Amino acid sequence: QVQLVESGGGSVQAGGSLRLSCAASGYIDSSYCMGWFRQAPGKEREGVAAIDTFRTFYADSVKGRFTISQDNAKNTLSLQMNSLKPEDTAMYYCAAARGSCYYSDYAFRTDHYNYWGQGTQVTVSS
Repeated sequence: QVQLVESGGGSVQAGGSLRLSCAASGYIDSSYCMGWFRQAPGKEREGVAAIDTFRTFYADSVKGRFTISQDNAKNTLSLQMNSLKPEDTAMYYCAAARGSCYYSDYAFRTDHYNYWGQGTQVTVSS
């Protein structure tokens, strides 16, 4: 069984930075697709960034500002978020999928993922 635990959320002013981390326990190997999603109140969960062995994917809204990375030795997934905007305010979730990300539309489908963390809140004030 895979467990994912996010950390690093908090409150920051617009233009600031946060780094989210996701600690994975259980069996995860480098073939998995790992992703970050977010969900704001009243909105659907949306994909933010994803990574597998060969590629990274970013939503248009975060390209150039967010960077996803993973440390397979430590089973840790990270999301560096810079130049934060109020519209980035949401609960952020880490997710893991058995298999690769394939392509961007697929990497951002919530039903592609088998495991989810509980989320960490990010609040950006103007």
